[in-house]
Amino acid sequence: MKEARGTVFKFGDNVDTDVIIPARYLNTTDHAELAAHCMEDIDKSFIKNVKKGDIIVANKNFGCGSSREHAPIAIKAAGVSCVIAETFARIFYRNSINIGLPIVECEEAAKEINAGDIVKIDFDTGVIVDETTGKYYQGQAFPPFMQKIIDCEGLVNYINAK
Repeated sequence: MKEARGTVFKFGDNVDTDVIIPARYLNTTDHAELAAHCMEDIDKSFIKNVKKGDIIVANKNFGCGSSREHAPIAIKAAGVSCVIAETFARIFYRNSINIGLPIVECEEAAKEINAGDIVKIDFDTGVIVDETTGKYYQGQAFPPFMQKIIDCEGLVNYINAK
């Protein structure tokens, strides 16, 4: 996957792993079950409205909190193709790459893109296009090795392919 395109779901600062996937659902490793409860403590309608390919845009420190891999797994399993944020918690950033969920840091895009906008991201260049407003943003492109991990749907698949 060299690009993503979808409708934006917008969140604010400090969206922690407990609202991405509430702790009461951590007794399962079933990705579909995790997806069914993704974001429910911050947006009850999220899972009813998210479609394959949609995009989450958030402000600062997305994915803060615990180091659980369940959070990026739930987001990816819900169909989200990319998360754009001003900044990510470092462990969430690493876990996202490890499971093959593309994430892009871009302060300007995170601040200006609105819920419901249609956005396209080119992972090779880091260019983000808000097709609704016509604005372009320069996000952080993935280094080639990280792109390979994402293309393989995660670190384990990448290693197994080698």
